[in-house]
Amino acid sequence: MREPHLILGLGELLWDVLPDGPRLGGAPANFTVMAARLGSHAVLLSRIGRDDLGRMALERLRPMPADTSFIETDHAHETGRVTVYFEAGQPHYTIHHPAAWDFLELTDEWMRLAERADALCFGSLAQRSQESRQTIQTMAAQASSRCIRVFDVNLRTPFYSGEVIQESLELASVVKMNDAEVPRVLGLLGLPAGDAEMWSSDEFSQERRTYEQQSAERVLNEFPTLGMVAITRGGHGSLLVRRDEWHEHPGYPVKVADTIGAGDAFTAALTHYLLRGAGLATLNEAGNRWGGWVASQAGAMPALSDDLRKEIETKIEA
Repeated sequence: MREPHLILGLGELLWDVLPDGPRLGGAPANFTVMAARLGSHAVLLSRIGRDDLGRMALERLRPMPADTSFIETDHAHETGRVTVYFEAGQPHYTIHHPAAWDFLELTDEWMRLAERADALCFGSLAQRSQESRQTIQTMAAQASSRCIRVFDVNLRTPFYSGEVIQESLELASVVKMNDAEVPRVLGLLGLPAGDAEMWSSDEFSQERRTYEQQSAERVLNEFPTLGMVAITRGGHGSLLVRRDEWHEHPGYPVKVADTIGAGDAFTAALTHYLLRGAGLATLNEAGNRWGGWVASQAGAMPALSDDLRKEIETKIEA
């Protein structure tokens, strides 16, 4: 029997402090838990403080299938926190700074994992500090040529820059961003960003769809090592673009509990099926099935029974 793929989630582990109480999160942590649930050996590489929130984070993760044995402990900085509030169902964030995950330390153990990894996912938020930025980019650069390097754009004001986006895309083989981030990323890269008013409406006109596809093609042309651009559209599905093909998915209607972690579930499912050699239609199906399920649940790491997992997997592979 073949060993499970080794997938690394690299970056922030933090508590989302919501109106109804704290929930564990951080895009890399959400990604890693979902990747592990789908059957990979998924390792979370992050850093927590020597504090109650850090201990609570490890306790919360203990029953999850993700490998937490490589998480670092920081003696000087607190475990990360984000205050979250909602407007029209969409989350808004106050990300407290600095946090333990701003000081990711590049260890020999982490480097050995990077050299063996089948896939590695990293974002822009965890690169807000020089220490973590250097660790993340070194690991992505040292990963093998067969490793799928997923850059999950996560623009959180004021913690991003054109320089970080540029450097991350140069290291990535796949980039995932949401539709609202598309014109901002293009602007940061100095590429034509289009009409901002097009993005003020929830309607996905043909003009907007065409613009997204052309934007993805521009990014692919700008970064030769990049193989695919994934654009999520919330309840409107997603678009996947390669140099020689593209595929749209309309998404699935769900009753949204909250959208925290839905994009991370999409990225995890995309990565899982990429490693299995799936085509764009299956990649889109998997991303929307799992992203939609997380959006229908409260929090980014909702309970998942084996029966429900098998039911969703069957629908994807039908």
